Amino acid sequence: MTERKPPGVPFESWADRQIRDAQARGEFERLPGAGRPLPSDLDSAHDELWWVKRKMAREGLAVLPPSLALRKEAEDALAAAYAAPSERIARKIIEDVNVKIRDMMFKPPPGPPLGKKPYDVEEVVRQWRRLRASEV
Repeated sequence: MTERKPPGVPFESWADRQIRDAQARGEFERLPGAGRPLPSDLDSAHDELWWVKRKMAREGLAVLPPSLALRKEAEDALAAAYAAPSERIARKIIEDVNVKIRDMMFKPPPGPPLGKKPYDVEEVVRQWRRLRASEV
């Protein structure tokens, strides 16, 4: 337990002395988090669910309505198709995501509308070929 600040001693010099004494005793060595930056959310308002949000971020989880999650998945699938090593894989990626898009178009879940239509597989493959030709 720390001692009380003596009367008449300026607070800054008293606090500095306390820190220097603790450093000399080695009390700051091997603390958890040593050498790592402080969390970036220190100056944000208090949130009672901070630990839930931090756990979800650490685990890579997101809570999005199904249509927004599929919209993100469709954008990721398009990027993955363009980066695919073969035309067959690019077609497979787009065909798989098109099945999900069609399902959601005809059986919409609650939440915002999807705002996507199935990709034209042939157009994606033409674009994939063009991207491959420009790399060579």
